[in-house]
Amino acid sequence: MQHSTQAACGKVYLVGAGPGDPGLLTLKGKTLLEHADVVLYDALVSQPILDMINSGAEKIHAGKRRGRHSMLQTDTTQLLIEKAQTHAVVVRLKGGDPFIFGRGGEEMEDLIRAGVPVEVIPGITSGVAAPAYAGIPLTHRNYSSSVIFVTGHEAAGKYRPQVNWGAIAQAAETIVVYMGVQNLPHILDQMTLAGLPGDTPIALVRWGTRPDQQELIGTIATILDQMKAAGFEAPAIAVIGTIVDLHGLLSAAKPTALSSAPHPPSDL
Repeated sequence: MQHSTQAACGKVYLVGAGPGDPGLLTLKGKTLLEHADVVLYDALVSQPILDMINSGAEKIHAGKRRGRHSMLQTDTTQLLIEKAQTHAVVVRLKGGDPFIFGRGGEEMEDLIRAGVPVEVIPGITSGVAAPAYAGIPLTHRNYSSSVIFVTGHEAAGKYRPQVNWGAIAQAAETIVVYMGVQNLPHILDQMTLAGLPGDTPIALVRWGTRPDQQELIGTIATILDQMKAAGFEAPAIAVIGTIVDLHGLLSAAKPTALSSAPHPPSDL
């Protein structure tokens, strides 16, 4: 990839938008959106967060969804480099956290090599937030003392051919799979071959933390049929492990997405 060698006059901020609920966006991220000159945003950034961008900013959709890329990754990075030549505050707005399966590390590498000042603003990752809003704690002293985060959708030509799902199945008590809905039959087949029992609980959480959040609770043996019957589709987070059993009790106290929360009493 060819980069401009012209000295940058601005700075690029890789901002994590969080999982969707605008109340989970960091104060630093919100401030940058309010002062940005240019914002390149991903497909999974929720509309309430996009509405926080100041009206004078140039807004560019650079999102990627399975099979539908609005902009190539190399083009996105090159555009960030170019915008930094003429604008002081350039925001790369990413769903969740930039460094958790968000290609933030790759973009930061390219920006630094091009001599562009860059800073990362962490966000709450969907692998933590979506289960929390579904009433599923990822750790609990009586259920789980270990967690693994893994992507179910790997890049072509990456550093290794595939995730070792058999090893993952035995490596932790709780397994959180990002972007794994399309590949779930293969993932569960490999985990079953590695000895994970068919009655192991699994939860799928779609649009986690948003008003239209959807949840599907089953087991490794039943979840694929449940998905087909419910017409359940990506994007979703999968949580695998006995910790999912707490959903029945704790989901009664799950948080409410800010965009659908009731107004506080007038006397408060």
